[in-house]
Amino acid sequence: MSEVFIKESDSDDERESSPQLPVGVKNYITPQGHRKLKDELDYLWKVERPELVKTITWAASNGDRSENGDYIYGKKRLREIDRRVRFLRKRIELAEVVDPAQRGICEQVFFGATVTVCDSNGCESTYSIVGVDEADVGSGLISWVSPLALALIKLREGDVALLRTPVGVQELEILSVIYCKPD
Repeated sequence: MSEVFIKESDSDDERESSPQLPVGVKNYITPQGHRKLKDELDYLWKVERPELVKTITWAASNGDRSENGDYIYGKKRLREIDRRVRFLRKRIELAEVVDPAQRGICEQVFFGATVTVCDSNGCESTYSIVGVDEADVGSGLISWVSPLALALIKLREGDVALLRTPVGVQELEILSVIYCKPD
């Protein structure tokens, strides 16, 4: 069957590449994460997409489209951009911005907290609890629905969190809790 008649499934690709929220919960996000989503949306919609449309138009004017790499790649990339734009618009629409700096001094762990923990080996780690769309474990930004964040939430400085891992239960002592703007 010709690929002209095959409909690509947008929802399957979006589900695979996008972080999922549990059903019925709000899409909490920090102001910095919200700004990053909006900046990405603006760049895709106002810069990359218009340039790509120009390239596709030029490539289409060259004649035979079936063997025109610029046209074929351009149309594929345009579908990817449009899919990402739809996803970003939905996420921004559903986002509930929570500024951690507004919380002030608080010893208890909630959304937006930057928590320093110490494991049983004496290794210290610092994590900021952020929205699903801005999580980056390598940078110490963990999603508020991640197992680690769920183990820490509502605990206070000095408490011990029990984190269930595939190799067993790990104890993490909470050394400090601060509320500031994540990087």
